[in-house]
Amino acid sequence: MILKYFFDRLMALIGLLVLWPVLFVVAILIRIKMPGGPVIFKQKRVGKDGKLFTCHKFRTMTVKHSGSTVSVAGDNRITPLGAKLRHYKLDELPGLWDVLVGNMSFVGPRPDVPGYADQLKGSDREVLKLRPGITGPATLKYRLEDEMISYYVANQQKSGDNRPVQVIAEEYNDNVIYPDKVRINLYYLYHYSFIKDIKMIICTVLGCNMKYYNEII
Repeated sequence: MILKYFFDRLMALIGLLVLWPVLFVVAILIRIKMPGGPVIFKQKRVGKDGKLFTCHKFRTMTVKHSGSTVSVAGDNRITPLGAKLRHYKLDELPGLWDVLVGNMSFVGPRPDVPGYADQLKGSDREVLKLRPGITGPATLKYRLEDEMISYYVANQQKSGDNRPVQVIAEEYNDNVIYPDKVRINLYYLYHYSFIKDIKMIICTVLGCNMKYYNEII
């Protein structure tokens, strides 16, 4: 993956140089529309070989909110501006810095919070050999993850489930979505292709689908 390593750093540098006006405008909008908090959201995530690093994103939530890492569509913790930034993936732009310094890659598993990574067992821990990515096969498959979780929560509530929304959402994420992400990311590890990396980056930018692992992501 030497080609991948140098490609990441070169493209991250070019991206920061080209997109700095966009980052500047988004930062100003966050300062105006979401006052009282930082522009950049920083959080410790699990990186390559299980080592922690500080992940950077544009802040999309209110300053005071619960600590749950699972969000649903319409989540009142997410501001109107934050929802737009998430929809167009603009909140991920500060991640270019994480790629430039070597903590992340353009393509790979989304960086987990320690609690999730700690639950990986057996061969599933092989996924930690990968550098976390801004996009990847699991990210493409679950690009509408918030909406999927929201749909599941709504169906559960219709069937009489009176538990809090976050409890239902976390149950679905932990038992269905997260294990499937691990499965796809392990396939990516064992069947790495630089060409497919490029295709995934293009699909992420254009918002289109591609065939991967005998499914459409």
